[in-house]
Amino acid sequence: MPFVRGVRLRPVKAGAGAVVALGLASLALSACSTPHVFGLGGPKGVVPNPSQAASVSVNGYLWRATLDTLSFMPLASADPYGGVIITDWYVNPEKPDERFKCTVYILDARLRADGLNVTVFKQTKDGAGNWVDTATAAQTETDLENAILTRARQLRLSNIKG
Repeated sequence: MPFVRGVRLRPVKAGAGAVVALGLASLALSACSTPHVFGLGGPKGVVPNPSQAASVSVNGYLWRATLDTLSFMPLASADPYGGVIITDWYVNPEKPDERFKCTVYILDARLRADGLNVTVFKQTKDGAGNWVDTATAAQTETDLENAILTRARQLRLSNIKG
């Protein structure tokens, strides 16, 4: 019913309000009797199994080497559980009319050459000043993959020696 000035609303019966209040109170108290609501409040003294905890499923050397190799580019996103690193657009100060963006997928928990996939995106400015997608040389992605793998091997060797 819309509000109209000067019209009184009917009062709520005392019995109906009491029923609603009693229902809400019983619902609130019934939640207290269940100790495992949302996985909380379980038995005391029980330590969770570390093997069931979330673990990183990518190679740590490849992950660190990728971050080291692409450290000159601004980082847009890094997901260590999914093994995805996405950089933001990087503009070389010597060539302000082109910019690059990289996406790296770490596909394996082992240090292997096929456990890494690098994609490079390139854009150049057209005459109107708009960024336009252009093709990159296939060698660019291969060179980045090789640089990441070389750095990962260096990290692994330094960890073994020291």
